[in-house]
Amino acid sequence: MRRLLAAVTGAVLAVAAVAAPSGAAIKGHYVEVRSADVYTGPCFANSQVGLEGNQAILAWTVDEGSWHGVKLNGLGVLAVVQASATLGDPYHNPYPAKAVLIVDQRATAPERAALEAMAKAQAGELLRHVVAVESAPISIEIGQGAEHGTVKLAAGNLARIETRSLCSKDDLCGNEEVYYPPLVKLTEAMPAFTVEEAFSGKGLNAAWDRVDRRSAFVGRFTL
Repeated sequence: MRRLLAAVTGAVLAVAAVAAPSGAAIKGHYVEVRSADVYTGPCFANSQVGLEGNQAILAWTVDEGSWHGVKLNGLGVLAVVQASATLGDPYHNPYPAKAVLIVDQRATAPERAALEAMAKAQAGELLRHVVAVESAPISIEIGQGAEHGTVKLAAGNLARIETRSLCSKDDLCGNEEVYYPPLVKLTEAMPAFTVEEAFSGKGLNAAWDRVDRRSAFVGRFTL
Protein backbone atom coordinates (compact mmCIF):
# COMPACT_ATOMS: atom_id res chain seq x y z
CA MET A 1 0.00 0.00 0.00
CA ARG A 2 2.86 2.35 0.78
CA ARG A 3 4.29 1.67 -2.68
CA LEU A 4 0.97 2.77 -4.12
CA LEU A 5 1.18 6.00 -2.11
CA ALA A 6 4.69 6.61 -3.43
CA ALA A 7 3.47 6.11 -6.99
CA VAL A 8 0.61 8.52 -6.45
CA THR A 9 3.01 11.02 -4.89
CA GLY A 10 5.26 10.85 -7.95
CA ALA A 11 2.32 11.40 -10.25
CA VAL A 12 1.12 14.42 -8.27
CA LEU A 13 4.55 16.01 -8.35
CA ALA A 14 4.85 15.35 -12.07
CA VAL A 15 1.58 17.17 -12.66
CA ALA A 16 2.63 19.99 -10.35
CA ALA A 17 5.82 20.53 -12.34
CA VAL A 18 4.00 21.26 -15.58
CA ALA A 19 4.28 24.92 -16.47
CA ALA A 20 1.12 26.96 -16.07
CA PRO A 21 -0.32 29.04 -18.92
CA SER A 22 1.59 32.26 -19.52
CA GLY A 23 -1.63 34.24 -19.21
CA ALA A 24 -2.19 33.20 -15.58
CA ALA A 25 -3.36 36.06 -13.37
CA ILE A 26 -1.08 35.68 -10.35
CA LYS A 27 2.23 34.02 -9.51
CA GLY A 28 4.72 33.84 -6.68
CA HIS A 29 6.69 31.71 -4.24
CA TYR A 30 5.39 29.05 -1.87
CA VAL A 31 6.84 27.44 1.25
CA GLU A 32 5.33 24.61 3.26
CA VAL A 33 6.51 22.89 6.44
CA ARG A 34 4.93 19.91 8.16
CA SER A 35 5.29 18.30 11.58
CA ALA A 36 6.37 15.03 9.91
CA ASP A 37 9.05 14.30 7.34
CA VAL A 38 7.88 14.59 3.73
CA TYR A 39 11.18 13.37 2.26
CA THR A 40 11.83 10.10 4.04
CA GLY A 41 11.88 6.32 3.86
CA PRO A 42 8.89 4.06 4.58
CA CYS A 43 10.34 2.93 7.91
CA PHE A 44 10.56 6.49 9.22
CA ALA A 45 7.19 7.48 7.75
CA ASN A 46 5.45 4.49 9.32
CA SER A 47 6.88 5.42 12.72
CA GLN A 48 5.42 8.93 12.43
CA VAL A 49 2.00 8.31 10.87
CA GLY A 50 -0.84 8.75 13.34
CA LEU A 51 1.53 10.34 15.85
CA GLU A 52 2.93 13.33 14.00
CA GLY A 53 2.24 15.32 10.85
CA ASN A 54 -1.07 16.92 11.82
CA GLN A 55 0.37 20.46 11.87
CA ALA A 56 1.59 22.55 8.96
CA ILE A 57 2.44 26.08 7.89
CA LEU A 58 1.64 27.09 4.30
CA ALA A 59 2.98 30.39 2.98
CA TRP A 60 2.34 32.24 -0.28
CA THR A 61 4.22 35.37 -1.33
CA VAL A 62 3.04 37.08 -4.51
CA ASP A 63 5.59 38.28 -7.07
CA GLU A 64 3.00 39.88 -9.30
CA GLY A 65 -0.60 39.61 -10.33
CA SER A 66 -4.17 40.08 -9.17
CA TRP A 67 -6.79 37.96 -7.46
CA HIS A 68 -10.24 38.72 -8.85
CA GLY A 69 -9.10 42.18 -9.89
CA VAL A 70 -7.20 43.11 -6.71
CA LYS A 71 -3.47 43.57 -7.31
CA LEU A 72 -1.34 41.75 -4.73
CA ASN A 73 2.22 42.48 -5.89
CA GLY A 74 4.74 41.94 -3.08
CA LEU A 75 2.21 40.80 -0.48
CA GLY A 76 1.98 37.50 1.39
CA VAL A 77 -0.29 35.27 3.45
CA LEU A 78 0.32 32.29 5.75
CA ALA A 79 -2.00 29.53 6.88
CA VAL A 80 -1.13 27.69 10.08
CA VAL A 81 -3.06 24.42 10.22
CA GLN A 82 -3.85 21.83 12.87
CA ALA A 83 -5.59 18.75 11.47
CA SER A 84 -7.15 15.69 13.06
CA ALA A 85 -4.61 13.20 11.67
CA THR A 86 -1.38 13.00 9.70
CA LEU A 87 -1.74 15.19 6.63
CA GLY A 88 -1.26 13.17 3.46
CA ASP A 89 -1.95 9.79 5.04
CA PRO A 90 -4.63 8.15 2.83
CA TYR A 91 -5.80 5.82 5.60
CA HIS A 92 -6.93 8.42 8.15
CA ASN A 93 -9.21 11.44 7.77
CA PRO A 94 -7.36 14.66 8.69
CA TYR A 95 -10.61 16.64 8.86
CA PRO A 96 -11.92 18.65 10.49
CA ALA A 97 -8.88 20.90 10.54
CA LYS A 98 -8.50 24.29 12.20
CA ALA A 99 -6.47 27.13 10.73
CA VAL A 100 -5.13 30.54 11.60
CA LEU A 101 -4.49 32.94 8.73
CA ILE A 102 -1.74 35.56 8.92
CA VAL A 103 -2.09 38.28 6.28
CA ASP A 104 0.46 40.88 5.30
CA GLN A 105 0.33 43.92 7.56
CA ARG A 106 0.83 46.20 4.55
CA ALA A 107 -2.36 44.99 2.86
CA THR A 108 -5.35 47.27 2.53
CA ALA A 109 -8.80 45.93 3.41
CA PRO A 110 -9.52 44.80 -0.19
CA GLU A 111 -6.02 43.28 -0.49
CA ARG A 112 -6.45 41.50 2.83
CA ALA A 113 -9.75 40.00 1.69
CA ALA A 114 -8.15 38.93 -1.61
CA LEU A 115 -5.20 37.28 0.15
CA GLU A 116 -7.56 35.33 2.39
CA ALA A 117 -9.68 34.25 -0.59
CA MET A 118 -6.61 33.17 -2.57
CA ALA A 119 -5.29 31.02 0.29
CA LYS A 120 -8.69 29.41 0.82
CA ALA A 121 -9.05 28.66 -2.89
CA GLN A 122 -5.61 27.01 -2.94
CA ALA A 123 -5.92 24.99 0.27
CA GLY A 124 -9.60 24.04 0.04
CA GLU A 125 -10.82 21.85 2.89
CA LEU A 126 -7.73 22.60 4.98
CA LEU A 127 -8.94 26.18 5.42
CA ARG A 128 -12.65 25.51 5.75
CA HIS A 129 -12.53 26.31 9.48
CA VAL A 130 -10.48 29.48 9.98
CA VAL A 131 -10.57 30.26 13.70
CA ALA A 132 -8.55 33.49 13.63
CA VAL A 133 -7.09 35.99 11.19
CA GLU A 134 -3.98 37.92 12.26
CA SER A 135 -1.85 40.52 10.51
CA ALA A 136 1.93 40.82 10.64
CA PRO A 137 4.79 42.12 8.50
CA ILE A 138 5.70 39.28 6.14
CA SER A 139 9.24 39.07 4.75
CA ILE A 140 10.98 36.45 2.63
CA GLU A 141 14.53 35.78 1.46
CA ILE A 142 15.01 33.21 -1.30
CA GLY A 143 18.33 31.61 -2.19
CA GLN A 144 19.48 31.47 -5.79
CA GLY A 145 21.49 28.98 -7.82
CA ALA A 146 22.96 26.27 -5.61
CA GLU A 147 20.97 27.71 -2.69
CA HIS A 148 17.60 27.41 -4.43
CA GLY A 149 16.19 25.39 -1.54
CA THR A 150 17.14 28.08 0.97
CA VAL A 151 14.26 30.22 2.22
CA LYS A 152 13.92 32.49 5.24
CA LEU A 153 10.37 33.65 5.88
CA ALA A 154 8.95 35.53 8.85
CA ALA A 155 5.49 36.78 9.79
CA GLY A 156 6.39 39.20 12.55
CA ASN A 157 6.75 37.29 15.81
CA LEU A 158 3.88 34.92 14.97
CA ALA A 159 5.59 32.46 12.61
CA ARG A 160 8.90 31.80 10.93
CA ILE A 161 10.36 29.27 8.52
CA GLU A 162 13.96 28.60 7.51
CA THR A 163 14.89 25.90 4.99
CA ARG A 164 17.91 24.71 3.03
CA SER A 165 18.49 22.34 0.15
CA LEU A 166 18.59 18.63 0.90
CA CYS A 167 21.97 16.94 0.56
CA SER A 168 23.42 13.43 0.79
CA LYS A 169 23.95 13.65 4.55
CA ASP A 170 20.18 13.94 4.96
CA ASP A 171 19.67 10.36 3.70
CA LEU A 172 19.42 8.26 6.85
CA CYS A 173 18.19 4.89 5.59
CA GLY A 174 18.99 4.89 1.87
CA ASN A 175 15.33 4.49 0.84
CA GLU A 176 14.31 8.14 0.97
CA GLU A 177 11.76 9.50 -1.45
CA VAL A 178 9.14 12.24 -1.61
CA TYR A 179 6.73 10.33 0.62
CA TYR A 180 4.00 12.97 0.83
CA PRO A 181 3.16 15.51 -1.90
CA PRO A 182 2.60 19.22 -1.16
CA LEU A 183 -0.75 20.15 0.31
CA VAL A 184 -1.62 22.48 -2.58
CA LYS A 185 -1.23 22.39 -6.35
CA LEU A 186 1.99 24.06 -7.49
CA THR A 187 3.75 24.76 -10.77
CA GLU A 188 7.12 23.83 -9.22
CA ALA A 189 7.88 21.94 -6.02
CA MET A 190 10.95 20.44 -4.39
CA PRO A 191 11.44 18.93 -0.93
CA ALA A 192 13.76 20.82 1.40
CA PHE A 193 15.33 20.50 4.84
CA THR A 194 13.67 22.47 7.64
CA VAL A 195 16.31 24.29 9.66
CA GLU A 196 13.59 25.78 11.87
CA GLU A 197 9.84 26.37 11.83
CA ALA A 198 7.85 28.01 14.58
CA PHE A 199 4.40 29.29 15.43
CA SER A 200 3.58 31.32 18.54
CA GLY A 201 0.16 32.73 17.70
CA LYS A 202 -3.21 32.06 19.27
CA GLY A 203 -6.26 30.16 18.05
CA LEU A 204 -4.99 26.59 17.79
CA ASN A 205 -4.26 25.99 21.48
CA ALA A 206 -0.79 25.00 20.33
CA ALA A 207 2.58 26.58 19.70
CA TRP A 208 5.81 25.00 18.49
CA ASP A 209 9.42 25.54 17.56
CA ARG A 210 10.94 22.63 15.61
CA VAL A 211 14.38 22.21 14.07
CA ASP A 212 16.26 19.86 11.76
CA ARG A 213 13.62 17.87 9.89
CA ARG A 214 13.13 16.78 6.29
CA SER A 215 9.68 18.32 6.35
CA ALA A 216 9.53 21.21 3.88
CA PHE A 217 8.59 22.04 0.33
CA VAL A 218 9.66 25.13 -1.57
CA GLY A 219 8.22 26.02 -4.93
CA ARG A 220 6.19 28.36 -7.06
CA PHE A 221 2.49 28.81 -7.73
CA THR A 222 0.68 30.25 -10.71
CA LEU A 223 -3.05 30.81 -10.66
